[in-house]
Amino acid sequence: MWWIYALLSATFAALTAIFAKIGIKGVDSDLATAIRTVIILIIAWGIALYKGSAENMGALNKTNWLFLVLSGCATGLSWIFYFKALQLGKVSQVAPVDKLSVALAIILSVIFLKEPLTLKTSLGALLIISGTLVLIF
Repeated sequence: MWWIYALLSATFAALTAIFAKIGIKGVDSDLATAIRTVIILIIAWGIALYKGSAENMGALNKTNWLFLVLSGCATGLSWIFYFKALQLGKVSQVAPVDKLSVALAIILSVIFLKEPLTLKTSLGALLIISGTLVLIF
């Protein structure tokens, strides 16, 4: 079932790039990111409240909070740089280069989470990195 959610994520990420490129025309990219973030905040809290997930906030420990805050900071910075890149570049170049995050996530998951690095995963990461280099140069 995870792959269905991953495909939906990829689909919406692709739409994000297209909608953002159209939406940031003549708009400061930081302002555009701020507006987008408010919409995401409303949607995410709406879902959490609807599902009753928000009631579990008291069960979060310090480690949960620390890494969720760090994740939020990383996400925010990613969005700020992504929107700036979209404003300056073509979607057909920016979006694929942004997906270099997949290869970086694989590398970081091996280092920090001690996930196994298989031949298949290594090959996939190398292909992503190679494709990114082709698009940059």
